[in-house]
Amino acid sequence: EPEPELYRRVFEALPEAWIEDPALTDDTAALLDRHRHRITWDVPIRSVGDIEALPWPPRHLNLKPARFGSVRRLFDTYDYCEAQGIGAYGGGMFEQGPGRGQLQYLASLFHPGGPNDLAPVAYNLQRDAGELPRSPLPPEPHDTGFRWGSYDGRRSIREQAP
Repeated sequence: EPEPELYRRVFEALPEAWIEDPALTDDTAALLDRHRHRITWDVPIRSVGDIEALPWPPRHLNLKPARFGSVRRLFDTYDYCEAQGIGAYGGGMFEQGPGRGQLQYLASLFHPGGPNDLAPVAYNLQRDAGELPRSPLPPEPHDTGFRWGSYDGRRSIREQAP
């Protein structure tokens, strides 16, 4: 059960933070409505219809491609967000290897300036990787396949050469 007082304290203590997937109940509705510009959605978003069903038009959404089921539904959602002025950002669902590279590539194309939670593999290497890439990531298509950069998911992060 959500705690409206806890939500209020979070909104006050973190005035610039976005709140993702808050529980909208009779007890939280008025508070959340006052802060709707800071509310973003993640888990319930699987299509344009899900966006249209939200209690108010969002300013930002966390779009996770794996939830959309098809590339067409994902791209329709990117198009809808652009047409409606809805910002997007991406995060993974613990993808490693090629899946992470694909998410990074989509983020670099569709929402490079968003607060994406998709750090390039160099951030996780156990060796010094030299200068780390900074946001926004420019599109860096791989020579073979659909992924960002040169990461080879068939090798462990311990084996990756800087």
